[in-house]
Amino acid sequence: MEAERRVRIWDPWVRLVHWGLALLVPLAWVTITQHWFRLHTMIGYAVLTLVVFRLLWGLFGSESAQFRSFLKPPLEGLRHLSQLHRREADLYVTHNAAGGWVVVAFLLLLGAQASLGLFSNDDSFQAGPLRFLVSKETSDWLTSWHHSIYWWIVGLIALHVLAVLAYRVLKGQDLIRAMITGTKTLPKEVRGPRIAHPVLGAALLALSAALVTAASYLG
Repeated sequence: MEAERRVRIWDPWVRLVHWGLALLVPLAWVTITQHWFRLHTMIGYAVLTLVVFRLLWGLFGSESAQFRSFLKPPLEGLRHLSQLHRREADLYVTHNAAGGWVVVAFLLLLGAQASLGLFSNDDSFQAGPLRFLVSKETSDWLTSWHHSIYWWIVGLIALHVLAVLAYRVLKGQDLIRAMITGTKTLPKEVRGPRIAHPVLGAALLALSAALVTAASYLG
């Protein structure tokens, strides 16, 4: 029997972003439908902070989190999806070729949606902190996109959930457990990714929060 060991794949910062956004996205919907605009705005700041942090972490963070580690040519992602029916062991120490592009799509959509919210208004007394930097017509247009992109995000979430289920049923791979525990059981010869120092993560998260906070005061 081939010797195996538990390998640390996802650092706490990657998991913080993943599960943080999984919580904040539905909360954003609840708060806006209940007209809790101030809380909705705070959630938007939190989403934008996590997105900015994940972009920085994708450049300077752990090896498995870095974009250069998992972004492959699109054709390679399509080739990977064509093998979805094949049952095989999960030997990836980062996102697979298809999952990497899903990460990028989520970050782009969430970043755009949260950023547009800074300029939005509700045609009454509530407005994003940067609303007064643009005309009312421009704000209305950006607000409509702010609303529309949310449903693109919901659609992508649905596809993501279906993909996770498909990997579990068709390939026998439990992607959720790895994102919860941060580890996978892999053959001994598979090298684990380099995990960045937690102080670097804390510093980049603080920088991200500072940048978002500064942006909120520009108006």
